[in-house]
Amino acid sequence: MKIKQFEDKGLAHFGYAILSEEKKEIVLVDPARDPQPYYDWAEAESAKIVGVIETHPHADFVSAHLEIHKTTGATIYVSMLVGADYPHQAYDDGDEIVLGEVKLKALHTPGHSPDGISIVAEVDGKDIAVFTGDTLFIGDVGRPDLREKAGNIMARREELARQLYYSTREKLMTLADDVLVYPAHGSGSLCGKALSDAQSSTIGAEKIGNYALQPMSEEAFVKVLLEDQPFIPKYFGYDVSLNKQGAPAYQPSLTGVKRLDKNFTPEAGAVIVDGRPQEQFKKGHLKGAINIQNGGKFETWLGSIVAPTEKYYLLAGSEKELEELIRKAAKIGYELLIAGAFVYDKQGGETSEGFDRARFEKNLQDYTIVDIRNSSETKAGKFFEGAINVPLPELRERASEIPTDKPVVVHCAGGYRSAAGSSILESQLPVPVLDMSEAVNELKLQK
Repeated sequence: MKIKQFEDKGLAHFGYAILSEEKKEIVLVDPARDPQPYYDWAEAESAKIVGVIETHPHADFVSAHLEIHKTTGATIYVSMLVGADYPHQAYDDGDEIVLGEVKLKALHTPGHSPDGISIVAEVDGKDIAVFTGDTLFIGDVGRPDLREKAGNIMARREELARQLYYSTREKLMTLADDVLVYPAHGSGSLCGKALSDAQSSTIGAEKIGNYALQPMSEEAFVKVLLEDQPFIPKYFGYDVSLNKQGAPAYQPSLTGVKRLDKNFTPEAGAVIVDGRPQEQFKKGHLKGAINIQNGGKFETWLGSIVAPTEKYYLLAGSEKELEELIRKAAKIGYELLIAGAFVYDKQGGETSEGFDRARFEKNLQDYTIVDIRNSSETKAGKFFEGAINVPLPELRERASEIPTDKPVVVHCAGGYRSAAGSSILESQLPVPVLDMSEAVNELKLQK
């Protein structure tokens, strides 16, 4: 048996290929939206993809399971509880897939989702690895609060937390200590709150180092699990539904995005996402544009700020960057919401006032300070006394709560998010809005 891990750093997602070296057959687990890397690896191994296992309907990324089925004929395996709308074979607790020397055994491990499964890979009668989806991470477990309003089966977070207590203790922790643990996510994912940077682990190591696997009562587990979970992006429920249905094929969907003429002018009131660096944006941009910079978390913030019920225009400073942003949007199914995409390099337009750090430090009382960090971040305290906390994902809807008797200064934790936050408020408030940007790194240390 050979196991190949595929990583998407932007979404901190891991997909897997399990190869039977005897049969030259591959089963994929939780593949990403772009199927090409899996095809390439199968070709390099002179093997055939015969199956795709979905551990649950993912909330944070779109999977290529349906496209891979249509392209290769591979069988999709998923729990019957998912109520999947695509052709599939039910794969539930106790079910097995045999690939030559490899046996893949399903475990029902609800908790992150009521329909979640884990897969134990056995070779010659010995358990070698377990693919835990979003049930067990390295250093953490899956959050239980994403299926209260999404999916075929909905459940309250307290109920799912209790299910997770038993899934970890009665299913996963009973595996041998040397069994390798391969989760669907690593550090940076919003599917948990304390994920490690490590890409794999063992059951034994997790029993020692994972806070959620320590000896505790069910009530204590529920309490600690529900505390300080990160925010839920707007797109999560949308992706659960899209994965339950099966997403359209990746490349045709990218091609289907409408490309517009350079420096196109959208209609008044349109949602515009400007992916250029903040320096370019501030020198000149379209009225009302939201500056979500092309960076490592572009797709997460796109799906956190723009709702899946909205159409939006997407722009970048070059054709290369525009295509990159479209691909990133597609990872969460948001290419389907693009009204049009275009390159913008026009001079002039709306400009943003610069942040004068010296003036701010001398006259803090002359500004309304808006902290757009998430509530889990601000729990440790504010950087500036009197700052108003409105998390970035809620800012468009709550801008009216911000006083307009003084200029407004926006800050986050490091400078990336404040570009988006200040651009949102700039178009909604009648006073100057200033982006503290990276100056927050030095100012918060001087506090």
